[in-house]
Amino acid sequence: MSGHLSGRAALVTGASRGIGRAIAVDLARHGADVAIVGRDLAALEETATEARAARDGARVLVIVADVADSAAVDAFVAQTQGEFGRIDIAVANAGQAVDGLIMRAKPADIDRMLDVNLKSAFFLCKAVAKPMMKQRIGSIVLVSSIVGVAGNAGQAAYAASKAGLLGLAKSVAKELGSRNVRVNAVAPGLIETAMTESMPEQARAHYLATIPLGRAGNPDDVSGVVTFLCSDAARYVTGQTIVVDGGFLM
Repeated sequence: MSGHLSGRAALVTGASRGIGRAIAVDLARHGADVAIVGRDLAALEETATEARAARDGARVLVIVADVADSAAVDAFVAQTQGEFGRIDIAVANAGQAVDGLIMRAKPADIDRMLDVNLKSAFFLCKAVAKPMMKQRIGSIVLVSSIVGVAGNAGQAAYAASKAGLLGLAKSVAKELGSRNVRVNAVAPGLIETAMTESMPEQARAHYLATIPLGRAGNPDDVSGVVTFLCSDAARYVTGQTIVVDGGFLM
């Protein structure tokens, strides 16, 4: 399927590392030009290097921005359009987790998770809606979590923010569908990233014992699903949540 996204322009937030980096690299590998957004310039440059190595001629635009700032989102969407001439794919992957029981939750932590995990995706959908509707083609993918589907003790704010993405995807899919703009969500399970490295060993062992496939996932397990959703192979798929968890939630 190499090259099946040729001629398309993509934008990926939270692309500095982990799942976001894997998504950006895979989209580039399959033919897309990619704008990558994050707060860590050095890490974004590493992503850009991998994306360019994945396909000769891949154009990669590096953008340092705060995705929780609506004006910044409008600006980098416009910058992407200016650089590539269009925007066909938008992936909202930026995420942050601060765990803790709800009794001890700090308002600042709650606000930051809602800002980064949920509001940033809302701003991105809003910013790309007009150009995609005008083109009469587009694919938006929101990266949620199985915690947003099933909840998890000690992660109330994180779960609420990730659950919000599922409702956002369905609502925007209904608003934009008549213009051939598709919106879907992906809900990863336990994926080996920097964010999950700090997970207590007991919790990790519990997860692994409950996963039918018997292993944690890796970022490429998620990026392949996102690339599928952005491709014509998924042209009749919208408003869906694809769970990528090795069977954990079965």
